[in-house]
Formats: sequence, structure tokens, C-alpha cells
Amino acid sequence: MDPTPENRAIRKVAARILPFLFILYLSAFIDRVNLGFAADNFKSDLGLSGAAYGLGAGMFFVGYFLFEVPSNLIMERTGARTWIARIMITWAIVSGSMMFVHTRNEFFLCRFLLGIAEAGFFPGMILYLTYWFPAQHRARAVSKFMLASPLASVIGSPVSLWIMKYMPGIAYRHFGVTSAFVALKGWQWLFMLEAIPSFVMTFVVLAYLTDKPHQAHWLDQDEKEALILVLEKERLNTDTRHKHNLYQAFTHPRVLLLTSIYLTMNICNYGVDFWLPIILKGFKGIDTSKPNIYNMLPYISAAIGMVIIGSHSDKTRDRSLHIFIPCLLSSFAMLGFAWFEGRSAFGGLLCITLATIGPRAILGPFWTLPPMFLTGTALAGAIAVINSVGNLGGIIGPTLFGKMKDMTGSSKPGIVMLAAAILLTGVLGLCVRKDVVATHTPDGRLP
Repeated sequence: MDPTPENRAIRKVAARILPFLFILYLSAFIDRVNLGFAADNFKSDLGLSGAAYGLGAGMFFVGYFLFEVPSNLIMERTGARTWIARIMITWAIVSGSMMFVHTRNEFFLCRFLLGIAEAGFFPGMILYLTYWFPAQHRARAVSKFMLASPLASVIGSPVSLWIMKYMPGIAYRHFGVTSAFVALKGWQWLFMLEAIPSFVMTFVVLAYLTDKPHQAHWLDQDEKEALILVLEKERLNTDTRHKHNLYQAFTHPRVLLLTSIYLTMNICNYGVDFWLPIILKGFKGIDTSKPNIYNMLPYISAAIGMVIIGSHSDKTRDRSLHIFIPCLLSSFAMLGFAWFEGRSAFGGLLCITLATIGPRAILGPFWTLPPMFLTGTALAGAIAVINSVGNLGGIIGPTLFGKMKDMTGSSKPGIVMLAAAILLTGVLGLCVRKDVVATHTPDGRLP
């Protein structure tokens, strides 16, 4: 980039904010999906069917759905620093409390409360990035921040599997009315230990995070003024062309379309996240009981895809095709994955590696769309609506997959369902093309 004050500011913002937000989202995502690594033992100990496990995993998104919009509206008023810290400490406590679950209803309740606790975190981060990154840098910024989603599985896989393998039966001293040693099961250690980073990061957020550019003491004055100027120009331009209040944002056809895209994408995304360790057991020669490339390769490929697609989307200023093409390829790869089940471990691994790219690679281009026609409270509310309704896919995907597996005894029908969901995501992505073009000036650059 040219050494102008604006570009120097962008470099400093990216270096300071993106790695930190990545760490926060990494902690959140590990706490959200570590259930998948405990699945077998957890289901057995609680006597859960596949459908009950899938429903319990998805209960997270019920609480998430109900409290997402209020949480994001509060953050827009109070600032990110204090509100994100509040979110993190509550989700750490609830996530750690999963170690005390002994019945199906307690499992459902704990997952529901975890959704309430984490509600507002992700849309708050997307909103926060709009405070710091102009539109031409936003897809790359979102993609790099959201690398935590696939890398949570890359990092979480060996750590979680190590805990599940070596920690069962290890006791800790419990100090209550009487002091006694209590032996914990692997999944109890998993939930307790993986909640600790989120708890610690709560206090780092309070000390480190800066709410808005005008408060950034770590930017030079000319850099601060240049960044504020370009962001304010974009806001005024959007307000002039698309002035919407909160109610209009909730009912806007574009918001409804983006919500549908995010819903179908998450049906596929979370269906894979919660069932992949179990699906892989259907392939000969794949051992998912210990950390290895089979557990991590799909998510490594997704992370690479996110960076490439996000950067290319910013370069070309195209968002629609960068949603459609990755989803189309992922759909075909998912069908190939179903065909290879029980046949070729190499073919199945290759297909699932390609299939996991699409649902995550589109996230950078996708989250640049709401700020193109919304600002302020309307933007905060719309991001929360899109994310909260869209994340109901986290209930639909795992639950439908579990029901199909219980009914047929095979993973194939569920995999085909996930392929259909991601194909529909891509088709819906083509529908935003007209809106995106209309929001650009004739030379293809953002106004």
C-alpha cells in the first residue's frame, strides 16, 4: 500500500486489532464446538440418541437467536470494550459448567444458556470492524478475523483429543464441606480446561481493546484524521443513498435475502462441525481417536480458502460470484464425499477437504454487504438479525443429520442434505448481484 496517512493507519489497525479479535473468536469457537470432540463418550454417558445429541448441540442457537439483537444494540450504544468483556466472562462460566451435566435436560439447558451468554459476540465483532476498516479493505479484514473459525478445529482438534485421551480418571481436590479427590471423565476435563482461556481474555479485553478510531492513542494524529475522514465519508454516502431506521432494516428485502443465505450456509457449516469426527469413522484407514491430519486438513484448506477468496473479492469489488462459485464447488465435493463413504479413505478425505472451503470462504465477501446500504443502529440491528436467524442453521443442520443417521444407519443421506443446503446458498448468492452493482459507482469502485 502507498505510504499515505490512511494506508499507514490501516496497517496499524490491522496489526493491532485483527490478531486480537482472532484470539477472542478462537476462544469462542472452541467453546462452541468442543462438544463434537466429546461426542461419543458424552452421548454414551448421558444415554443420548443421535437426534437428542444433535438437538442439544443446536440448543445453543436458540438462546443465541433470542438475545442476539438486544445484545448488539447494547454494544452499539455502550462500546465494544465493556460489552465484549461481559460476553466473554459469562460464556466462560457457562461453558465450564458443562462439566457438571448429567442428564439430557441439563445438557439442553446448559447449551441454551451458552447461546444466551455468547449472543452478540460475533455480530458485535463484525460491527466493530466497520468502525475501523473502509469498505475496500473489509472483506480481507473479516476473512482474517474469521480464520479463527476453521483454525479452532485445527488447534482444538489435537488439544481436545489429547484431553479426551489422557485426562480421564485424573482427580482434582474438591474443597467443600469435606476435602476429597474427585475423578473426572475426559469430557468433564475438556469443558473445564477449554473455558479457562475465555475467562482470562475477559480482563485482557478491558485493558487492550479500543472502541473507536478517535480514541486510538496508538495512531499518529494525521493517521487518525485520515482514517476518520474516509470512514465518515462512507457513512454519509450510505446515509444519503440508503437511509433506513431500525424497523426498516429488519424488514428490508436485502436483509431477508442475506439472512436466507446465512441460514442455508450454517445448515451445512454446523452439520459438518458437529458430525465430522463421527462421519470420518465410516472411512477405512482413518483413525479419529488421536490428533492427525485427517482431523485438521479440512479446516486448514478452509482457512486458506478464506484468505484467497476474501482478498480476491476486495480486489475485484465483486461479492456475488465470490459466494456462488465456492458454494457450487463445495456442493459437488460434498456429494463426492457421500459416494466415497465406506469405499476410499483418500477419496473421502480429498472431497471433504474441498467441501469445507465454500461455507467459510464466502464469509469475507458476505459480511461486506450489510454496510453497503445500512449504517448506525440500523446496521447493528441488521447484522444481529442476519446472524441470529442464520445461526438457527446450527439447530437445523445437526438435528436433521442426526435424525437421518438414526433412521438409515448411514451418514450418506445427511451428507446429501448438507450438499443441497450449500448449493442453495450459492444460488441465493447470485441474487445479491444486482444490489451490489447498484451500490457501486460506474467505475466499479465503492463510493
